[in-house]
Amino acid sequence: MRKLSKLVTLSALLCGGLLQAAPIITSGDSIAFMGDSITQFGADQPSGYVRLVISGLKVNGIEVKPYPAGISGHKSNQMLARLKRYVLDKNPTWMTLSCGVNDVMHGSKGIELEPYKANIRQIVEQTQAAGIKVMILTATMISEDKDNPNNKKLDTYNAFLRELAAEKGCPLADLNGDMKAAIEQAGGYERGKNRMTYDGVHMDVEGNLMMAKGILKTFGLDEAMIAKAEAHWLTMPNAVRINMRHLVPKVSLQQKRQLEKIAAEKGVSLEQMLGDALGNYIKTELLNQ
Repeated sequence: MRKLSKLVTLSALLCGGLLQAAPIITSGDSIAFMGDSITQFGADQPSGYVRLVISGLKVNGIEVKPYPAGISGHKSNQMLARLKRYVLDKNPTWMTLSCGVNDVMHGSKGIELEPYKANIRQIVEQTQAAGIKVMILTATMISEDKDNPNNKKLDTYNAFLRELAAEKGCPLADLNGDMKAAIEQAGGYERGKNRMTYDGVHMDVEGNLMMAKGILKTFGLDEAMIAKAEAHWLTMPNAVRINMRHLVPKVSLQQKRQLEKIAAEKGVSLEQMLGDALGNYIKTELLNQ
């Protein structure tokens, strides 16, 4: 009777979601991030999604090695052609696959759905055959208007990715769905105003946060762990560049030369010195940190 009671209690805990499954990624694993410019910038920029994923895992005690494999402009055929060099030869534990934006966005120079399917299937099958686990990411939006022709076409590509993930047993991070939901939550599409990207395609800070959270969730991190990652991301120093195109200091020629001399003595450019000075002023005077 006591054993039965314990079984009933355990069953209730599992059904109620009180016992969280462990993440499917562990310390010592490595991740190859295959993709296009969104992934390339995601690794190059301090607040890019690739770096956020790695730091979000680390702050939760999971230390992994990244292999950035994003190249600007690349489509499914090009990713297939370089798969061996950029992923298989490195033998990572995981590969995340982000592909589809350029296949659609490049129009007549892109890749139509059927050859895209063949390319992606080969990428996944070759990677799995090498003993590497694959996480498929649905392709993010092309402009933030979900109803434009490119996004309607992209929906068919993402439908295939969802089907392939189920067929091949690949974890699926539905970033396209996450992006649409985030835009709606922020007020919906508004012509001339981007909410997740800086140009309609490439992620700004909010877009990168959305992507990173979707990937961490798919790796099995629970809400508390993702909240811990978010708290860390919010306080990362020097993670975000504030674009102030209209802020142009006006000084005399003599003052400019004096500033250039000071910068030279410091071994930095004038622009860097002024940027550092402004950053320090914001922190110490405006934010009192």
